[in-house]
Amino acid sequence: MVYHWQSHNVKLSGVDDMVLLSKITDEAIVENLKKRFMDDYIFTCIGPVLVSVNPFKQMSYFGDKDIETYQGAAPYENPPHIYGVSDEMYRNMLIDSEDQCVIISGESGAGKTVAAKYIMNYVTKVSGGGERVQHIKEVIIESNPLLEAFGNAKTVRNNNSSRFGKYVEILFGAGGPPEGGRVSNFLLEKSRVVTQNVGERNFHIFYQLCTGASSDMKAEMGLTVLDYYYYLSHGKNHRVDGTNDAHDFQETLKAMTVMGMSELEQSQVLKTVAGVLHLGNVNFSERGNYAEVSDEGCLDFPAFLFEINKGELQKKLTSRLFDSKWGGQSDQINVTLNVEQALHTRDALAKAAYSRLFDFLVERVNGAMETNVKGQSIGILDIYGFEIFEKNGFEQFCINFVNEKLQQIFIELTLKAEQEEYVQENIAWTPVDYFNNKVVCDLIESKRPPGIISVLDDVCATLHAVSDGADEDLQNKLSASAGTNQHFQRNKEGFIIHHYAGMVSYNVEGFCDRNRDVLVPDLIELMQSSSNTFIRRLFPEQINSGSKSRPTTAGSKIRTQANKLVEELMKCAPHYIRCIKPNETKKPRDWEELRVKHQVEYLGLKENIRVRRAGFAYRRVFKKFLHRYAILSDKTWPEWKGPEVAGIQVIMQTVNMTPDQYQLGKSKVFIKAPESLYLLEEMRERKFNHYARIIQKAFKKYFNRKQNERQKEQAADLFYGKKERRKFSLNRNFVGDYIGVEYKPTLQSIVGRREKVMFAEVVSKYDRRFKVARRDLILTANALFLVGRELIKKGLDKGKYVEVLKRKLEFSQISLISVSPMKDDFVVIHTKQDYDSVLEIVYKTEFLSTLSKMYKAKLGRELIIKFSEHLEFKVKKEGWGGGGIRIIKFVNGIGDKATLKASGKVLTVSIGSGLPNTSRPSKGVVPARGRHPTARHHTPGLPSRPPTRMAPPPPPTGPPPPPTGAPPRPMGPSPPRTAPSRPPAPVQQAPELPNNSRPTPFRLPALSPGNSWSYKIGKETNSEKNSPTLDQVKAANRANREFMGTPPAGIAGQKRASLKGNQQKPIPGGGKPRPQLKPKPVVPRGRAVFSYCAQDLDELSFMEGDIIEIVKEHDGGWWQGRLKGSEGLIPANYVEKI
Repeated sequence: MVYHWQSHNVKLSGVDDMVLLSKITDEAIVENLKKRFMDDYIFTCIGPVLVSVNPFKQMSYFGDKDIETYQGAAPYENPPHIYGVSDEMYRNMLIDSEDQCVIISGESGAGKTVAAKYIMNYVTKVSGGGERVQHIKEVIIESNPLLEAFGNAKTVRNNNSSRFGKYVEILFGAGGPPEGGRVSNFLLEKSRVVTQNVGERNFHIFYQLCTGASSDMKAEMGLTVLDYYYYLSHGKNHRVDGTNDAHDFQETLKAMTVMGMSELEQSQVLKTVAGVLHLGNVNFSERGNYAEVSDEGCLDFPAFLFEINKGELQKKLTSRLFDSKWGGQSDQINVTLNVEQALHTRDALAKAAYSRLFDFLVERVNGAMETNVKGQSIGILDIYGFEIFEKNGFEQFCINFVNEKLQQIFIELTLKAEQEEYVQENIAWTPVDYFNNKVVCDLIESKRPPGIISVLDDVCATLHAVSDGADEDLQNKLSASAGTNQHFQRNKEGFIIHHYAGMVSYNVEGFCDRNRDVLVPDLIELMQSSSNTFIRRLFPEQINSGSKSRPTTAGSKIRTQANKLVEELMKCAPHYIRCIKPNETKKPRDWEELRVKHQVEYLGLKENIRVRRAGFAYRRVFKKFLHRYAILSDKTWPEWKGPEVAGIQVIMQTVNMTPDQYQLGKSKVFIKAPESLYLLEEMRERKFNHYARIIQKAFKKYFNRKQNERQKEQAADLFYGKKERRKFSLNRNFVGDYIGVEYKPTLQSIVGRREKVMFAEVVSKYDRRFKVARRDLILTANALFLVGRELIKKGLDKGKYVEVLKRKLEFSQISLISVSPMKDDFVVIHTKQDYDSVLEIVYKTEFLSTLSKMYKAKLGRELIIKFSEHLEFKVKKEGWGGGGIRIIKFVNGIGDKATLKASGKVLTVSIGSGLPNTSRPSKGVVPARGRHPTARHHTPGLPSRPPTRMAPPPPPTGPPPPPTGAPPRPMGPSPPRTAPSRPPAPVQQAPELPNNSRPTPFRLPALSPGNSWSYKIGKETNSEKNSPTLDQVKAANRANREFMGTPPAGIAGQKRASLKGNQQKPIPGGGKPRPQLKPKPVVPRGRAVFSYCAQDLDELSFMEGDIIEIVKEHDGGWWQGRLKGSEGLIPANYVEKI
């Protein structure tokens, strides 16, 4: 794999890690982000914190290839990317057996939801598993479009804004496959069902259903054009750029199917959505100060879809039962509502039905991911971002409160807790000032003194049937309670809170009603009277009029959920993604300087950089550190029995880490620079690879020995009691391909590139006159090939020899094989209807053993092998004459080499006696190196065997032939060798080989620039005619409403500006000069005067003229050398020092 720092022609834009910025100011951070954004690099980091800028377009670096790039890679190997954070979470979970979470924060439209989806996609891609695991992965992925359809909407700031918060936990089993998960949802913005600001939309599902439903579905549910529905009319615009609601509807149906929802259940869900739409069209008119339904026909579809009585629906919308007590008696009074109260009742029913439907869908998602497996988890927090609208109500108050809590977590864990830890561990440290927004959180959620939520609950507790004046009462009580707080301010419409992200003005109108969040019993009874079990399931309450307990308010509920969420996040190892919105136009390559600077300020990126630069990149408790890195030293591995601190010091000394790069606290070790941590990780990986290779080598050696023993036994069974054996063939290991077909494209094309070669050897073929011709015998799993060579007599290649197919025998054509009972190498292949082939094969035992296996596997029957001293074979027909029969006679002679004598149609073969035909291979005997004594051919391209001739010294004059020899090695089993005790390289001159017998040296093809890989993030550009000019952008910004601009910084901003750190004082540790690298030791070098091909695994191959680093000079004529990153033994007399 080629990483970005190894690539060529990669454009550098700013710095990847802003810890490396030369100047740490808000302006420098913004400028660096802008450079990268304009070059389509949307990710930057501050140590482990990822900063993501929304590009408002699809980027090119989120494919499968990019997932492979980041999977298992160290953080420093690749550019910052959300896949890098995802991989780090997943690997840390597996390595440390610790729950992980990622907190994605930023204002609305900064890209948090998309970031969460990319994390889920990555984790599901890299984790393995079986059929159930694949189903869980599909559920995790498909839960996004389902919950987005019912919980997301277009706002003026974001076309796909999450109007609810969710915390997705993916549960993993042993080994890392996802086994299940769960979704926790927070505060759905129910008010959006009944009203939206101008330029916004209702939840996506309403538009998907009306545009994507089939004609039958529309007829059944009474669906028509979007303009017909009152609940969809407030935004004045139904379209969203880049959104196809009809297509998204099909994705939503698919997601419901993946969740295990039946067609009936899906129909009930969609009917409920349609019922809510129709309910909004029920309007009221005033008659004698009382409300009545303007058009009773509008009640038909809500009653039909909810399966309730139409008359009861009308009654419950226009009247309400009240309990009345007088003395000891109680009574119920039916009170008719006015128009305003009736509209409020209608909207309350619509909001309740939709919010309960959303909770039901979350339950179904959790049911689809439910598991009993206990393991680790990865939590992904995707929650509504900080937002400011023209009119900010109760929902915006709750949303911004949750964002305050998330900012507090970030401060607690990255700024406050880190500095406190240094003090507790007695680490030398200069404090870094920062703004702590805990004071804002306390203003909102505190119970003593009472915060805004507590005051709001007290006001709601005193409300009865009429809520008139409640909001004004709330405003007065808040002024009395929080008026002295610097971060609170009263105004005409309500109050202002100086949030960490700026000042937000809240309108108190409707605060109390939305906080009470109580559905009157009349409406609950109405829905429970439905004949549809699905509707009754959404309203399961037991109505108890005598209960005196105070109902839970929405404010208390979100406060409890937020604190519970914080507790869950604190249990996990946190990771952070800080999302930044570059503009309000939602267009690519549009950069609003002031808006980005404001986000950089309130996100605390500058303080984060300062703490990171002055602090320590990594810390671990002694026990965990020692457990992880003990393998780096032989003294601490496999077990350290001394004090933990002493063991850590031994490890640091082993890796040559200087004391200024780490400190030991009371219970933890702190490492200064990320590079030092990467060094430890890299050395640890190398150690594991080293031990893994030792284990693999031992296993492969054992496995190969057992396999060779089986092969030799099977081959011996073919000849046992039937044929004499040569002494070298009994215990010889089988190689298979003695030609090197994989290095010869011509042979590959003849045989077939997809054919697996089982056996290949250069053999001698005898014709009808017993003349010898060379042939390449190649055996595959399907056929047997005989390849010869012919001289080209014409054309440009005249005079050259080329390989041609002489014969191909399918296994079905072979009738039997004939061999003699003596130790000769003759094999006759008999065919059914054609001539036979007579071959002299050196490795006949291996060939016949392999052929018999392939023959049986292909045809399902045993290959017949005939043994006789008198072999007859059919010859090929030539000219007018017939084919005829030829005979080979075998007689006892002298010596290992066969003597041939041809007489007419008879060939007499005389050869000495071999080993008895009952001989079997000896177990545990290592075969001697070297070729069979009768082997006659050397084929270039094969793995060479050590020759026994001497290596030549430098010749006195003239260019020397490239030496192919090596220092001599003893025959037979090789004893264990160490480099210093290696036999000396010889100085005796070897005979020069004729030119035509020298093997052609094999060279790899040169790597062309087109073949090189490079990591480069793709760059997309927009045409000038589609991009607004600078003047147009400025005019559009001036035309924006005030609430769309950058909010005033408020008290929080003033406090940030007043911190000591903003006075341009030197950053602690920032001005410290970087230590100079130690000079590399001078290593002696030598120039190769001859080429050398390695003869063993621990040797180094080189070409004449190569410059080799001489690492160590051993006695005995062998040196330890290094060339192009590889290290091994080299013969000293092949190299001269320079």
